[in-house]
Amino acid sequence: MDKQPIFDAIIAALQDKLEVARSSTQRAIDAATDEETIPEHKYDTLALEASYLAHGQAMRVQACEAELASIQQFQMRDYREQAVGVGAYVELENDEGMMQCFFIAPCAGGLEVRFEERKIYLLTTQSPLGKQLKGAYEGDEVVLKMGDLSTVYQVVTVR
Repeated sequence: MDKQPIFDAIIAALQDKLEVARSSTQRAIDAATDEETIPEHKYDTLALEASYLAHGQAMRVQACEAELASIQQFQMRDYREQAVGVGAYVELENDEGMMQCFFIAPCAGGLEVRFEERKIYLLTTQSPLGKQLKGAYEGDEVVLKMGDLSTVYQVVTVR
């Protein structure tokens, strides 16, 4: 399995996320500087609230830029017959027979990427499931405990 197309889809998704963040930032800036938001009295805080939102959106842009740069600098490698680590593509099957696909990434955990009719979720090794997967091999079982619930996964594929 060639992971490069998956990697390209991840970069495209992060670029889309960055564009949305930039667009949201510009809208927040426009709202903060609009003539209609000029305070009419000391309790009119619409402009102040809009400026806080613009600041938060600008911070979101910076985080998106950092994620994109981190992924673009990442060096891909094959994990066939190796333990799961950052850069691995992993397929898991739960005890009900449901398959899930993950890409172990250095950042952007939780991002969903569509590739060849599959949903691939980015997972970091800091997440609960990522911690369980780190160091696992094909054929291993990992148990994810969340409160009182436990889910057993079979590691089907590591690439």
